Amino acid sequence: MANASLGRVHLVGAGPGDPQLLTVKAHRLIKQAAVILHDDLVPAGILAVAGPQAEVVNVGKRCGAKAITQAQINARMIESARRGLEVVRLHGGDPTVFGRLAEEIDALDEAGIPFEIVPGVTAGMAAAAALGFSLTDRRRSSRVIIVSGHRASKNAPQEKVDWKEVARGDATVIIYMPGNDFSGLRAELLAAGLSPDTPAIIVSHVGMLEQQQRSATLADLDKLPPMESPAVLLIGRTVGRVCRREELNDAAIPLDVISLLV
Repeated sequence: MANASLGRVHLVGAGPGDPQLLTVKAHRLIKQAAVILHDDLVPAGILAVAGPQAEVVNVGKRCGAKAITQAQINARMIESARRGLEVVRLHGGDPTVFGRLAEEIDALDEAGIPFEIVPGVTAGMAAAAALGFSLTDRRRSSRVIIVSGHRASKNAPQEKVDWKEVARGDATVIIYMPGNDFSGLRAELLAAGLSPDTPAIIVSHVGMLEQQQRSATLADLDKLPPMESPAVLLIGRTVGRVCRREELNDAAIPLDVISLLV
């Protein structure tokens, strides 16, 4: 039988950053929560949804530097729920994609704390929507593969990505936390058999006013400029539509041609 005096932990996805992309449920929970423990990349516009009663705590990290450990985050969630408080653990994007959700679930289960997971719009899907293309296309791409370019811990065991499985012509590859040096990734994907003319695009601050993107082919992937975090890299034939659109936008139309078109 559940303990009626316990609060509840809501593991909520904040989406890519635009408050308008919050789910209705996420918006309500953030507004009503007594305690909000949020990732560093959750922007002020989303945190502004919180009610005046909320204790809002940044528990994130940037570039590997962290002021609070995962164990301390878990302890804070558990302690707050045991005090009967409603807790929102606010993850950027979707909590089930490259976060510490599994570790938080384990801690809450072990402590007997009730919880729920509220999905959010994840960056790869938001990037496709913002740029106006489909991640899948029955003519070009029958699968979407999501991988991480960043290790959670230098000491943690991690299986090496099987790029031969990832580097398929019928796949759209989404790489989260890709970093800024793509020379190694370019070499691995080419060695795995992916065509040098495969389109790629990196998107920074998806869906925000400061969104930026740059495109290239796989052959020139290492020439992409550094982009601010959070960023996501998409590679595949479906990306080609955006790359062609960018090429048209970048090509200035001479004034004499414009006069002919008017």
